Amino acid sequence: MLVSILIIGFSIVLVVYWFRYSCILLFRNSREAVAAASVANADPRFTFSQVRLHLENNQEMDPLQRSLDRDFQLLKYLVEHAAGLRFESIEDRLLMIDYKVMQWWYRFARIVAPQQARAALIEMSTVLAILVSHMCERAGVTAET
Repeated sequence: MLVSILIIGFSIVLVVYWFRYSCILLFRNSREAVAAASVANADPRFTFSQVRLHLENNQEMDPLQRSLDRDFQLLKYLVEHAAGLRFESIEDRLLMIDYKVMQWWYRFARIVAPQQARAALIEMSTVLAILVSHMCERAGVTAET
């Protein structure tokens, strides 16, 4: 019985480690995608880039979190209702799950550890930037710089 509990616990720890490491690798590999998300910066419907600036200025976090959630809902709506914009890759699905996990982490950490809550909001804005850049690639939108 004890061995089974240890195996299950170790397996859960390994799955969590795999998930976080995969997300970190996706962030590192998508640095250019985040830079390319400047297409969305001109679009007033998305506010994730402004949220990142406000986080650097140590502003109140709850309105910023609500703004990111609005961006996420808008992104989900666009993906669900536009032809050819589905997030079908495992990477996109991992990022969407990561966004949800960071939402939960933010709700917990804003009371206990405000710095960790701020880091969760930064990660949420990064996830949105990557997902929007992927959506723009699928839609064939290019930035004029």
